[in-house]
Amino acid sequence: MKQFFLILAFAFSFHLVAQDNINYNEVSQDLLQNIMDGKSYIKEVKILEESTLENLVAQLKTDKEKIAFWVNVYNSFIQISLTENPKEYEDRGAYFKKERVKIAGEILSFDDIEHDILRRSRIKLSWGYLRKYFRPKWERKLRVKNIDWRIHFALNCGAKSCPPVAKFTPKGLDKEFDFMTTEYLKEQTTYNKDTRTAKSVSLFSWFRADFGGLCGARQILADYKITSEKPKKIEFNNYDWTLSLGNFRKIPN
Repeated sequence: MKQFFLILAFAFSFHLVAQDNINYNEVSQDLLQNIMDGKSYIKEVKILEESTLENLVAQLKTDKEKIAFWVNVYNSFIQISLTENPKEYEDRGAYFKKERVKIAGEILSFDDIEHDILRRSRIKLSWGYLRKYFRPKWERKLRVKNIDWRIHFALNCGAKSCPPVAKFTPKGLDKEFDFMTTEYLKEQTTYNKDTRTAKSVSLFSWFRADFGGLCGARQILADYKITSEKPKKIEFNNYDWTLSLGNFRKIPN
């Protein structure tokens, strides 16, 4: 009996050491890369399922580490879940609220990842101006300190109008996000020089506080040279919610 408990204790301690040696950002990258390559991702999903809050808090210390990890995880599980059951997309409200991503000792929804972790506890339908208070421990430990508005041009929710899916790294995040932002906005934006009116993606309207309001959105279009000058007015394209999976983009080195 004593030998049994010694073996059990050794196995448990080995598991903890193994978890400590895991690079979770690399796991998130491998998960997404395997999905993009059509390879098995079972191993990576299992590693994430066995992670604990302590594991992730110890590794995801900076906002760049958190953002790269969570955007990869979000985009991966969108592809996994909708490939397995595309009919879920018929009720998108329920789809995004459903708890399905087992990670850090919790089961998270896509709304949890996007609005609570990546948007620092923002109320979904408030244009980004209202916050949630008295949040659970896991959320407070894992969420970013500052919202990076470029996440809106990196997160893919499965719709045709969503930005393409790309793989992100903490070290290269600024360059990667700037590339994705520029390419996506070029595709989504038209500009009338005579009226100085830009017509761009609805995300600018839905999450306007994240961008510094509509004035901030117009400035972004100028700063990223999407328009030749800062527009006086911005209008928004209709969002195409047609299900579109496998829309991948490789970020150049």
